[in-house]
Amino acid sequence: MSDDESGLIALTFPTDSDGASARRSNVPAPVTVGDQWIIGWREWVSLPSLGIRHIKAKIDTGARSSSLHAFNIETFETNGVEMVRFDVHPHQRSDAKTIVCEAPIHDIRSVRSSSGEASKRIFILTEVHWLETTWQVELTLANRYKMGFRMLLGREAVRGRMLVEPGQSYFGGRPPKKKKKH
Repeated sequence: MSDDESGLIALTFPTDSDGASARRSNVPAPVTVGDQWIIGWREWVSLPSLGIRHIKAKIDTGARSSSLHAFNIETFETNGVEMVRFDVHPHQRSDAKTIVCEAPIHDIRSVRSSSGEASKRIFILTEVHWLETTWQVELTLANRYKMGFRMLLGREAVRGRMLVEPGQSYFGGRPPKKKKKH
């Protein structure tokens, strides 16, 4: 997206290798304002260092920190580094796929839930990838099994790099659908 002197805004759409539009018609095109991306209230992201190719994240500016659904959380030490191993079900309303993740523990601190309850949570640092941008975020690990989204991106994760359009979803597109085996 760019501004010209006439005040018009030009939008660019991603294309595939043949130059055809790579977007589905019902998905808004990704745009930027200055150096900040505009994102919807929910987006598909990946967490490459955790081996999570696609996870639907709710962009929650009401939450300070970001959170990832995790269970079977266990801490251990490797070469003097405190680590955490945990399992993730990356798809909403499904426990069919389990990804085992490991990461260094960044911090352990008290977090207040939306219901007002405080609890100690493990924080990790990991990369989030969306469209052509990758950045590091702090994630708390929490059992979000009963929640609508397996991941929340809080305001600290998007501050200064993204603007949220609450009436739109999936500016970054959707992951390709798996082909059914016959």
